[in-house]
Amino acid sequence: MRVVDFTPLTRSTVGFDRLFDMLENAVQFDPAENYPPYNIERTGEDGYRVTLAVAGFTPEELSITAQANQLIVSGRKAGEESGEYLYRGIAGRAFQRQFNLADFVKVVGAELKNGMLSIELAREVPEALKPRRIEIAAGTPARFEGSARRQLQAAAT
Repeated sequence: MRVVDFTPLTRSTVGFDRLFDMLENAVQFDPAENYPPYNIERTGEDGYRVTLAVAGFTPEELSITAQANQLIVSGRKAGEESGEYLYRGIAGRAFQRQFNLADFVKVVGAELKNGMLSIELAREVPEALKPRRIEIAAGTPARFEGSARRQLQAAAT
């Protein structure tokens, strides 16, 4: 039994509710849910790849949805295969896999090749949120020239 209490952290933080919810869900991970197997790779500074082994599925039987910081991959076989199996070791059952995505992570593309579904992801931080360098002017800043400077002097007297 694993119980993690995040109460000490929630007392001193604001706006991290989603993060704590994801951590609680990760602790409650059900190891029995392991179909289909998958890999998560880092392909660059801002690039990622999720690869799922989906042998026997066609592109029409697979669905990829990106919504609200979540990637959902599901598969459902179109029709039941006919034939009498003595042993059936290749799984063809329906599945749904969910991956939580960080802010600004977008799905770039997907490819199904040799039974492997590869989903390319990229983190695209908007320019307005990227850090920027602020130049420090020596002397009087230009914005205080003219009328603004007179207003400051008048207010000081």
